[in-house]
Amino acid sequence: MRIAFGQSFDVPAGYLNTASIGIPPKVAVDGLMDAVRRWQSGKDAPPDFDSDVRLARKAWGALIGVEESTVASGASVSQLISLVAASVPDGTRVVTARGEFTSVSFPFASQAHRGVTVTEVDLAELPSCVDRFDLVAVSVVQSADGTVVDLESLRDAAAAAGTQVLLDVTQAAGWMPLRLDWADWVIGACYKWLMSPRGAAWMAVKPETLERTVPIAANWYAGEDPWSTVYGLPLRLASDARGLDLSPVWFSQLTAAIVVPWLASLDIEAVRDHCVGLADGLLVALGLAPKGSAIVSLDIPDAAEKLAAAGVKSSVRAGRVRLACHLYNTAGDIESVLSALRD
Repeated sequence: MRIAFGQSFDVPAGYLNTASIGIPPKVAVDGLMDAVRRWQSGKDAPPDFDSDVRLARKAWGALIGVEESTVASGASVSQLISLVAASVPDGTRVVTARGEFTSVSFPFASQAHRGVTVTEVDLAELPSCVDRFDLVAVSVVQSADGTVVDLESLRDAAAAAGTQVLLDVTQAAGWMPLRLDWADWVIGACYKWLMSPRGAAWMAVKPETLERTVPIAANWYAGEDPWSTVYGLPLRLASDARGLDLSPVWFSQLTAAIVVPWLASLDIEAVRDHCVGLADGLLVALGLAPKGSAIVSLDIPDAAEKLAAAGVKSSVRAGRVRLACHLYNTAGDIESVLSALRD
């Protein structure tokens, strides 16, 4: 058991795969197990989870610097981005990063029958070309290799050009300080750096953008008062971002309501310094340049096999070994990587 930032984690030594699956703190596991036992004995009713949905929504908004009323709650990144993709006008020109995670690009590419086009450019070139497009859709931190987009340049270029911006923060929120109230849409999932079970995701929508986002998944839970909109017409959705809500995955929301408020209460700059310090320390020890990201991508022959043999948990993305350092990782985990690669 490890203690990190005031919480206990039963994370195994050498676990550096948070970019795939985050490890929950013990308090979240205990809360989830209690919920499973209540479920087993029929002690809960559906409204009992509403407070968890509210807590998780508010805390996720705090992590990215937006108001609770601008945040819609869903189940996955692609589901929420699909609301945006289905809402853009025919012929919309979208630009994204080359090799972008497909949950960001596929929803727009699927709208090709309406003349929507998606163009890939190198991430470093993105800010300089947004004036040729109507919308830019990009991950703040690239899933494949951890490269961080130049948010300041992107914000300034998009504002000057009048280009709308959609950001995926799945690989950023939880370790990286963020203030993204300037973006039109910000989407993120719960099961990586937010250390909750898969099944919860959120989307922040600027108030002036909300009216242009079509609630194609309109359902009872998106009502102004969900428990009075379970039957019958007319359509009566919430007037704020909740009008885009999806009916919640209860246990995911319950766990997120434990973990995400705790994360939002931390000094995220200290979390960033810890995570990036470990990741950049690994790169420097390998004779590579630091990148300022919590995710490391290594192109070293047989690295995946050597790390696995040493008990280091990593993943392979885009043909390279990917390692991710979160708040529960230690210098010992990095030393395990270095020892395995030296051997």
